[in-house]
Amino acid sequence: MVRLAFDVGTADIEDLVIAGWTGRDVAALNHHIEELKAVGVQPPSSVPLYYRVAAALLTQADTIQVLGEDSSGEAEPVLVGTPDRLWVTLGADHTDRKVEGYGVAVSKQMCPKPVGRTAWRFEEVEPHWDRLILRSFVTEAGRKVLYQEGPLASIRPPRELVAGWRNGDKRLPPGVAMFCGTLGAIGGIRPSPRFDMEIEDPVLGRKIAHGYQIRSLPVVA
Repeated sequence: MVRLAFDVGTADIEDLVIAGWTGRDVAALNHHIEELKAVGVQPPSSVPLYYRVAAALLTQADTIQVLGEDSSGEAEPVLVGTPDRLWVTLGADHTDRKVEGYGVAVSKQMCPKPVGRTAWRFEEVEPHWDRLILRSFVTEAGRKVLYQEGPLASIRPPRELVAGWRNGDKRLPPGVAMFCGTLGAIGGIRPSPRFDMEIEDPVLGRKIAHGYQIRSLPVVA
């Protein structure tokens, strides 16, 4: 179990689920599949897929440590189930791309999964979920460069994702965190020494933002 601390309180997480291949638009989904194929990742057997990942990989630290230079982040909306309600926050499915070419499920276990420190009540954003905007940035040559951007309308609705994992039940149980999918990378998937991400709510005029440094550890034989 890992305890996450948000501005609204804490959440104890025992199970982490990463929903993959969640694009609502077939063309956009195929684009993401193709860009992953370009770095050696085999296409999925079905969509969406639900990867089980160790909850202990969740972190709210400002720096993560990874092995080698082959990992990168992907910004995602994250659902967090607690006994009293469903929350929404922001996370990065930071993944080892070299290992991903060997096996996606294995690669999910290779890196920490950073999440933000702010959470919103899901019922506050569900009516305008599709209008929320997801963005991420990488750092290149000392500059902050836009890496991902688009509305959540391009990702399958969260209740649909939960139902797909729960055999039709649209309720996310307490103690479960679910990453809901990502957007294609602008300019292709690539590593960066820092990853910044945000979800903007243009209707209620607010934003969840989080960023972290990536420290690459040496690979020795």
